[in-house]
Amino acid sequence: MLSFAITTHAFPVIAINKWKQRHMQRQMQRVSLSASIHHDSLRVLEWDKLCDLVASFATTSLGRQALKDQLWSLNQTFEESLKLLEETNAAVEMNKHGTLRLHLGHLDAMLVKTAIQHARRSIPVSGYEARAIVALLQCAEIVQGDLKAVIKEDKDWHNRFMPLTEVIMEFVINRSLIKAIEQVVDEDGSIKDSASPALKQARQQVQVIERKVQQLIESIIRNEKSETSTLEVNNIDGRWCVRVDSGQKTSFKGLLLSSGSGVGSTIEPLSAVPLNDELQRARSLVVKAEADVLLALTKKMQLDLDDIEKTLNSLVELDVINARATYGLSFGGSSPHIFLPDRSSSSTAEAFLPRSENLYGPLPSKREWTLYLLKAYHPLLLQRHKEKLRKAKKNVNLATSDAALDNAPPVPVDFLVSQKTRVIVITGPNTGGKTICLKTVGLAAMMAKSGLYVLASESAQIPWFDSVFADIGDEQSLSQSLSTFSGHLKQISNIKSQSTSQSLVLLDEVGAGTNPLEGAALGMALLESFAQDSCLLTMATTHHGELKTLKYSDEAFENACMEFDEVNLKPTYKVLWGVPGRSNAINIAERLGLPSVVVDTARMLYGSASAEIDEVITDMERLKQEYQELLDEARHYLRHSRGLYNSLLNTRRKIIEYSTNLRFKKMRDVSEAAAMARSILHKKVRELDASAKQPSQNNKTISSSNLSATNKSQTVAENKEPTIADKSASSVKVFNRSRSDKSGPPKVGDMVHVSSLGKQVTVLKVDSSKGEIVVQAGNMKLKLKLTDIQRS
Repeated sequence: MLSFAITTHAFPVIAINKWKQRHMQRQMQRVSLSASIHHDSLRVLEWDKLCDLVASFATTSLGRQALKDQLWSLNQTFEESLKLLEETNAAVEMNKHGTLRLHLGHLDAMLVKTAIQHARRSIPVSGYEARAIVALLQCAEIVQGDLKAVIKEDKDWHNRFMPLTEVIMEFVINRSLIKAIEQVVDEDGSIKDSASPALKQARQQVQVIERKVQQLIESIIRNEKSETSTLEVNNIDGRWCVRVDSGQKTSFKGLLLSSGSGVGSTIEPLSAVPLNDELQRARSLVVKAEADVLLALTKKMQLDLDDIEKTLNSLVELDVINARATYGLSFGGSSPHIFLPDRSSSSTAEAFLPRSENLYGPLPSKREWTLYLLKAYHPLLLQRHKEKLRKAKKNVNLATSDAALDNAPPVPVDFLVSQKTRVIVITGPNTGGKTICLKTVGLAAMMAKSGLYVLASESAQIPWFDSVFADIGDEQSLSQSLSTFSGHLKQISNIKSQSTSQSLVLLDEVGAGTNPLEGAALGMALLESFAQDSCLLTMATTHHGELKTLKYSDEAFENACMEFDEVNLKPTYKVLWGVPGRSNAINIAERLGLPSVVVDTARMLYGSASAEIDEVITDMERLKQEYQELLDEARHYLRHSRGLYNSLLNTRRKIIEYSTNLRFKKMRDVSEAAAMARSILHKKVRELDASAKQPSQNNKTISSSNLSATNKSQTVAENKEPTIADKSASSVKVFNRSRSDKSGPPKVGDMVHVSSLGKQVTVLKVDSSKGEIVVQAGNMKLKLKLTDIQRS
């Protein structure tokens, strides 16, 4: 019973363990399958070649390896991809600024890493490693100093260079360590004599012993020298000796160090052995003294190892970021706007990064397009074209017509995928560029995800794809006994099991390799399944005409074709969107001179219905081309109109500024004139006031009246009344009305006395009929009554 009880309790435990093992095995198989599918997709898209190309722009060995690892992983989240693009944009800004240079080619990062590892294990660093650390810290100091100088001139650069500003500002440079290393280690990595007294003494001792042993060897050679002998001073393993020709005899005794047929022998004279032994001991003292110096230096470095390692990692990171930016600038790339389509706000990079519309270009309508790439280039084709151009420049003889044809630049293609579209069916002739289109889209998606600029015009908008799956090329597997058709099906099946709602799937020649009818049916079923399973985007190329009809029964499908020049009988490599491709085989055969009987029979077998469809397709292509021409013309006029509109706005702004400035100038001039007038008027009133205060010696009453009149005149002047003279005269008139004018009216030129002014004035004009007179009082002309004056 006890045994049974143990068995019944042990059975569930064993079963659970077996289930766990099977579960773990299945998980490992799924992980292995997923990794295999991703690796195959990257291989057929030639992502490894692009990674090598971008990594070649890094200037340090650690940077190149780090960039390769970063690009090959493709495990970034959406937020991480945004951060990578932000870093690349900042590095592009630094390169365009010109003052900040992130070129680290003079830095031996690997040697610094080795020095850090040695120091952590308390192994003395070498002189070369110590100088490499000095170069590291000096490089960090220069970069940090240049950045501070730029920010000091304009604080806006602090934000424009973010997040690289934070990385550079966090550098910790220990100048005392730099000074300590430079004091003991020379630029060539050798230890200086002044590093320690023991080292200096040991080296001097070595020099003294070397001179003695050299003099001894030279004296031996002089004693043995004859017309037929040839003896030379030699040094083997630090021991001074004599090299003797083969067959030559010597009178001195010594130790044979080496010999050979036809090359002579090397002999250490017995008299030189003690000195050589002493020399070896002295050299060992030098080595020990150098090791002591380097050990002491290593202990100093150990105090700052964390900062040194952090600085090294930061500079390698800057090298990686700068390599991404330099690649984009070298090939004319543009910063892509990436977004997650499943977010209600269609969040783009603009929502996360501080972008400038002038810098990155205006965004296309986010609600209209899922994928928006204009004039997109295949990066490897563009790189090969540039290499050919460089070779052609080196060899002028290649400048022939054939060479010019070979050096023709690759044709850029446009990708305009609306939000409703989930599957794109691309048709066209062989070698027409269908496969290149698939690879261009796949590489652009991975480049944007990895923080690289895409080789397209500005305003590129690319969804963030979690994975890019591709089935391209001949997947025939002899090891698994699979035909080409079976290999494709197996790969597509694996892709379907691994793809998600955020995946990009690229299928080349779907349904090919078997019976055309069955292949077309299978291709239609596969594409419909990818559309129904909500895979974010699937692009497939095919020769099956039946797949073109899917667009007319499901809005998730879209057609596109590769344009073909029927006049020159060659593809143009341009993509025509919304237009299904049509067969050109019969027309091409006719143009190539195939007998008309054969061509007519082929058309008859092809069927009138198919011919009518081709005619419809031809009309659609013509309308598409006409529409594109009109669209290009409209875009041209729109750009021109925008330029004129901006010019008008600028002119209007200048007119408003000019009128405002003119109005302010007039107000300022009037204000200045009024102030000047008030100043002159106050001065005259003060003069009148001062004249009125002088008492008349003949009549104090008159003086008092004059003072009252002057005060009234001043009050009127301060109130800015223009008739101050008349009012002053009226005040004086009150005083003088009781007085009778005993004399007759004065004449022009006579001098008369005005009591209110207390001074003599000159008569300018006399109007006896009105009883008025005009007089000149200083700079003023006054009109007075005859009763206001007194004849002198």
